[in-house]
Amino acid sequence: MILVTGATGHVGNMLVRKLLSRGERVRVMVLPDDPCVSLAGLDMECVSGNVLAPPALERALAGVETVYHLAGIISILPGAEMLMQRVNVEGVRNIAQAALQAGVRRMVHVSSVHAFRRPAQSRMVDETEPLALEGAAAGVYDRTKAEGTQAVLEVVKEGLDAVIVCPTGIIGPHDYLRSEMGQTISEYTRKRPHLLVAGAYDFVDVRDVVQGVLAAGAQGHSGELYILSGTHIALPELHDLVQELAGIHSPKLVLPFSLALAGARLAELGYRLTKITPRFTSYALRTVHDSALFSRAKAERELGYHPRTLRETLADTIAWHGARA
Repeated sequence: MILVTGATGHVGNMLVRKLLSRGERVRVMVLPDDPCVSLAGLDMECVSGNVLAPPALERALAGVETVYHLAGIISILPGAEMLMQRVNVEGVRNIAQAALQAGVRRMVHVSSVHAFRRPAQSRMVDETEPLALEGAAAGVYDRTKAEGTQAVLEVVKEGLDAVIVCPTGIIGPHDYLRSEMGQTISEYTRKRPHLLVAGAYDFVDVRDVVQGVLAAGAQGHSGELYILSGTHIALPELHDLVQELAGIHSPKLVLPFSLALAGARLAELGYRLTKITPRFTSYALRTVHDSALFSRAKAERELGYHPRTLRETLADTIAWHGARA
């Protein structure tokens, strides 16, 4: 039996689909009030639970050989700090300890490249980069992903067999919950002026992340981290590629970083007062401004990881969103 937490998310539902296609017996743990739209019609066992409730984890892990832990909070908006701390750190520690006590054969924890300390200048980041703990973190999300990763490594020292994968920015089809980048790509397909910022980031196909996760479960070395990166691209170039694939062309205005940052700070203040989601946040802008490169050499060497082209990913993403429009 395989347990998947966070199964309703983008990577989670794709992982469940892949496991079922291989004939695996899959159990998913979902929050009590989760509608599970992304898992509708799939042949799996569904149990209600929360990573913050250890008794529920004990029940969910009964008879499980492998657990893929994907449950987490991703937020670039102000006000989610306490929830991220609880779920991304305390919740990770809870399930790692529960997996150890249950005698699980292997745990794969899906973290993020945000768990690594951001370099002072744009350069290649690999798994030897220190975790973004304490003052080294660029934001609360980074710190919670780092602390969650560290929590797993601490339980590994107690005897848990666990591997950690760190994807970059995940995009692709079956994005039922409309991730931030999924919404952005969908917006780029609309024939109207677009406001962009100068910056770049690495984007990886959700299907390639799933393959990396499965490879980590099968052949990754316990206690090791693996970066799952894709294609590094400037945001204006990403916009143009999406529009090319969608067969449209619309004007774009690229804001310099300093101007965009000033606007983002005002927008965040407005969000605290009105709850209207800002187009950009300071955290998101710093992320694309840092423009770090992420090496996947270790994952290629030890997991046989090879991501597809960004063009293929975007074409499939556009087609999937179009089919659901």
